[in-house]
Amino acid sequence: MNFKYPSFWMSASGKRKRIYSMLAVFVLAILVVIVGFIIPPSPLFVQEINDQTNQIVYQDPTARGISIFTNNFPLCLAMFVPLVGLPIGLFLMFNTGQGFRALLEVQLANGTSTTTPSPSQFSGTTAVLALIFAVLTFVFEFVSYSVAMSESIWLFRRITQGKGRHELKNLLIMIGVIAILLALGGVVETLALYLVGI
Repeated sequence: MNFKYPSFWMSASGKRKRIYSMLAVFVLAILVVIVGFIIPPSPLFVQEINDQTNQIVYQDPTARGISIFTNNFPLCLAMFVPLVGLPIGLFLMFNTGQGFRALLEVQLANGTSTTTPSPSQFSGTTAVLALIFAVLTFVFEFVSYSVAMSESIWLFRRITQGKGRHELKNLLIMIGVIAILLALGGVVETLALYLVGI
C-alpha cells in the first residue's frame, strides 16, 4: 500500500512545506515537554536540577546570559544532525519537561524562596514585563529547536536524493538564524530572571 501525502502538502511550495514541517515539529516538541512534565523525575535528577539552578542564581547577569546561550546553542546544533537530530531534540524536550517538574518539586519542598520576591511584592508593570520576557524566551528557544529538528529531516531527505550540497546553504542560513534567536533568548531570559529577583 503506497503512502499518499495530503493534498495541502502536495500543492504547497517548497517554502510552505518547510513552514508546515517546522509547525508540526513545534507542536510535537511542546507535547513531549508536557509528557516530560507529567512523568515524575528521579530524586537524583531533581537534585541535579536544584544544583544547576543554584549555580545560575549566583552568576552576575552578563555571565548568566552567556551561560544560557552556551548551554542552548550546542544542544541546538546537535538537533541539525540529519535524521538523528529529531530524536535527539525530542529527548532534550522530554528532559526540559522533567526539568520544569523538578524545579516545581524543589519549590514545593523548600517552600517560598527567601531570595525571590513573592507575587504580592511585584508591581503590575514588573509582573507583565517578566511574563512577556518569559513568553519571548519560550518562543525564541522553541522556534530555534523546531527549525533545527525539521532541518535535520530535510537534510536527510536531500542527502538521500543526492542534493545534500544544495541544502548546505539552507543549513548555514538556519544555523545563523538560530544563533541570533538563542542569543536573544539568553538576553530576555536573563531579564525575566532579574525581574523576578533570581
